[in-house]
Parts: sequence; C-alpha cells; structure tokens
Amino acid sequence: MSSPATGRPRTPGPAGPVGPVGPVGSVGSVGSVTSVGTVAAVDLGATSGRVILGTVGNGELRLRHVSRFANDPVQLADGLHWNILEIYRQVLNGLADAERQSPGAIASVGIDSWAVDYGLLRGKSLLGVPYHYRDERTAAGVTSVHKHFTAAELYGRNGLQHLPFNTVFQLACEKDSGLLDVADRLLLIPDLLGFWLTGKAVAERTNASTTGLLNPRDGSWDSELLATLGISGTLLAGLVDAGTPVGPLTDQAASVVGRALEVVTVGSHDTASAVVAVPNTGRDFAYISCGTWGLVGLELDEPVFSDAARQANFTNEGGVDGRIRFLHNVMGLWLLSESVRSWDRAANSSQRSSNLEQLLAEAEAAPAPPAVFDVDDPRFMAPGDIPGRIAGWYAEHDLPAPSTPPQVVRAIIESLAQAFADTVLKAVRIAGTPVEVIHFMGGGAQNRLLCQATADRSGLPVLAGPVEATAVGNILVQARTAGLVEGGLAEMRELVVRAFPPVRYEPRA
Repeated sequence: MSSPATGRPRTPGPAGPVGPVGPVGSVGSVGSVTSVGTVAAVDLGATSGRVILGTVGNGELRLRHVSRFANDPVQLADGLHWNILEIYRQVLNGLADAERQSPGAIASVGIDSWAVDYGLLRGKSLLGVPYHYRDERTAAGVTSVHKHFTAAELYGRNGLQHLPFNTVFQLACEKDSGLLDVADRLLLIPDLLGFWLTGKAVAERTNASTTGLLNPRDGSWDSELLATLGISGTLLAGLVDAGTPVGPLTDQAASVVGRALEVVTVGSHDTASAVVAVPNTGRDFAYISCGTWGLVGLELDEPVFSDAARQANFTNEGGVDGRIRFLHNVMGLWLLSESVRSWDRAANSSQRSSNLEQLLAEAEAAPAPPAVFDVDDPRFMAPGDIPGRIAGWYAEHDLPAPSTPPQVVRAIIESLAQAFADTVLKAVRIAGTPVEVIHFMGGGAQNRLLCQATADRSGLPVLAGPVEATAVGNILVQARTAGLVEGGLAEMRELVVRAFPPVRYEPRA
C-alpha cells in the first residue's frame, strides 16, 4: 500500500486545528462593493437540497438557511432515478419560504447541483424520470462510444476523467433505446429546473463541461463528436456563462413563490460554485470540495491534455470566469454515509450505528488501520453494504479487515485522506504547478479527523472551510451580476477570506 505522502519539507507547526472558523452569518469587511442586497441560492446535493439566502455588500457576506430537504433516489423497474418532481416542489416551497422571510428583497435566484445527469424533453413535456448516475445501465454506453472513439481519442477531445456515468455514455444508452429519436431537448438538472421556473432553456457552461460533449479548447459543443455518435446538435441548448440573467419566474411558478423572482445562472456544477468560494486570493493552492464526492484538484488557466493526465484519470472541467478545474473525483463521504445507512438497516440491533458525531469520536480513539483500502474501487459505487464490501476488499488483499463500526469509520477516514493526498501530489506533478496549502471545503470541512489525516498524509497545511462553499460561490456570482460585488475571482474570494476564516491543520510528523 502507499506510504503517507510527505510533500515538500517545511518548518513543523502545531498539530491540529488553529484559529476560528466563521459560522453561517459571519460578517467581514471587503472592498469593491456598491450596495447591499439579498439573493437566494438553490444548492442541490446528491443526498439533500437546501435554499439559502445570502446578503452581500458594504462589507457584508451573511448566509441564512431557509429550508433543507432530503434528496432520495427512487428504484424503479428500469433502474435508479432521481425524484425530480419532488425536488422541484421542494425548490418552489423553499423559494416561497425565502420570499416570506425577506419580502420583496430577493434580487435573484441561482441553482447549482451535481453534474452529468439530465432530463429529456419533447416540447415542454419531460420524457421519463431522469436516471441517477449510480444506475448500472451506463456500462453498455461506454462500450458503444468506444466503438467510435478510443479512451485516448475521447480524452483528446473533451479532456474528461473516464467515469462510466459521464453524460456522453448515458446518451449512448438513450440512443440505443430509441429515446433520442423522440426527444428534442436535453437539459442538465440545474438547467431543467431553471426551464420549469422560467420557461427559458439554456446550458450553463461549467456543468456542460462535465458532459463529455463540450470542446474545452473553445467552450463550444463538439459538433463532430455529436455527429459521429448520431446525436443531433439541436438537442442541446445554447451555451451561456455563469452570471447570465435567464428571466423571471413564470406566472405559475410566481403564484407559488409569491413574486416573479429573476433567475440567474451561476456555476451550476456545484464544484464550480464551491471553487469560487476558496478563501485564498493567491494561486498556489489545491482544493478538496468534499461531500458525497471528494473533488480534488487545482485551478488552472488552460486545460491539460497530456497522456500523464489521462492515465492518472484527471479531468478538465470549466470554472467560473473561464478558469479550468483540473481535478480527479474521489469517492468521498458517500462511503461514510452509506455505511451508516447500512448499519441502520441491520436487523440485529447490536449492529446498529450510533449517531455520526459519536461514531467519529470513537473512530478517532480507534487505532489507524494497518493499511488503507482503495476508495475508488468500482465495488463501492452502488448503494448497499459498504462495510461488507470494505471487508471483502481487505480479504482479497490478505489484510486484516476492520470489524467494528468505529474501526470501519477510521479505515474510511484514513483511506480517503490517503486518496486525497495522493491526488493533490499527482495534480502538482502533472500540471507543474506549485501548491503551498490545501483548501478543504464543503461538509467534509467539519470532519476534524479527516482534515488532520489529509494534512498528515499530504505533508501540506489544510485550511478547512467554508462548510457551505457551494452556496457561497453561488451567492457571490449572483451578487456580482446584481452589482453588489465588483471585480473577479480575487475580489470575491477576498470577501470569503474575511467572512469565513478557515480552521488550519498543520501536518504532523
């Protein structure tokens, strides 16, 4: 197994977290603002969604949670699907609550979500329930696409990490089923919800860049690839950048919400919004946006199409203001949350999990595993008995497996930290970009054990926070569109630095 990553030599600092973290609602002074206003962020994750109000301007960046709801997939006879109608209902209700809390004050609404998944429409009608990316049907799509383009050729066109659920592979499944012959529009999840809210169909570029159908060199749809795969170019909506006004709510949506709020595109891929909220105004940093997935990488000016990047399975996705998110998907906290669900489903009450906070405390007291496991092994992709699969991995490698829930949690934490550290150091080597610090954002930033283990195994300081990075980035792009913030990423990040000072974890020997 890999030994702990050491990183570059540096003067040792104190172990553990140092300094406060700004809570939701913290206030920091900042320049380049013109007035104070409020916007609403709809932030949709793979397990939950939320509506958050952000107040920005005159030295302020404040967040207020309005609503939170579960995002539970549905298993149907033909596979695993998103409950998109329930998501839309919850979005409308959340926006209605936001309008009641701040009547007449909301300048705009922005929507971000996970990537790659979509709805197919004919006219205004949705053709079936959108598939979940964890559905197993996509293997056939990979085979179909690779009949036309080898993995190396595909990487040379779109620069994307090979993931079997990339939109290009999902569409190959749709093509084989004949559904694409009926559809006349494809909209990724945030764009689909925006279409239902406004009646306007657009394709926001940061999320479009995750489909495998976009040319990252010029930011346009790859018409040659589409033609070769037999996908009509008219299926895809016109591309727009983050920060583009889409339009007001339809009369129908406004009747639920209470007012015809304006919808504005943001970095609609949630990681694109999260990277906007990196609390660092320099360039020599790596980031880990950690939730269901761990998105680990660098922010670059140009994509990297090298064979080394392809073999390491790094992706080049679009960022806000034309930046490139050079990153690799690591399995993330899915392993932990699905393990807890597995224990909760256990028939034997003695195997039922404690609450997550208690589990993490017990895991911190447990010894580190003698070896970490490969968190990106495909066996961990589908829902189910993750602890049993982890035990199976260890058994196949003739290694002692963790046996109790705290031991399993500790093994997950250490294995994720090793994967995060390895990915950062690979990114630095491949891109030739120096890194002085790792910014750890999203829900995982609250996991002290994971942050410290990542610092230890990478040899680099880890700065944890903001926890609501995706919502913060969503809010800042809207605020700039509304004239509440002026400037580029550096100016927006200066606001984040002052409003949400991160917790610092120094690497231990």
